[in-house]
Amino acid sequence: MAHRILVVDDSPTEVAVIVNTLRSNGYEVLTAGDGDEALSMITSMLPDLVVLDIIMPKTNGYTVCRKLKQHPTSKHIPVVMLSSKDQESDIFWGKKQGADAYLTKPFVPHELITQVRSLL
Repeated sequence: MAHRILVVDDSPTEVAVIVNTLRSNGYEVLTAGDGDEALSMITSMLPDLVVLDIIMPKTNGYTVCRKLKQHPTSKHIPVVMLSSKDQESDIFWGKKQGADAYLTKPFVPHELITQVRSLL
């Protein structure tokens, strides 16, 4: 059975690229367009991994990651933050919220796949 990955991003273009990259490598992919939808999907579907943007409407990616990592049923789910925020402070803050990996946009597809494989 393929691993289930939740992609959370409010950009349809980014979602399409990420989804195509993951699906072409055999992963089952679900999507959410904002942080609130992501939190709801995470608690109901318990994906194997979350690819998470930071800048989104409603609840941002930092908050989603922190809530996911604080909840007993989802704290084990690996999080790959994938964001255009590329400053050292952004990366530090993402990891402080519980991100297991942090990649910046534009991303190199094989780097995403390498991170996903290492976390699963």
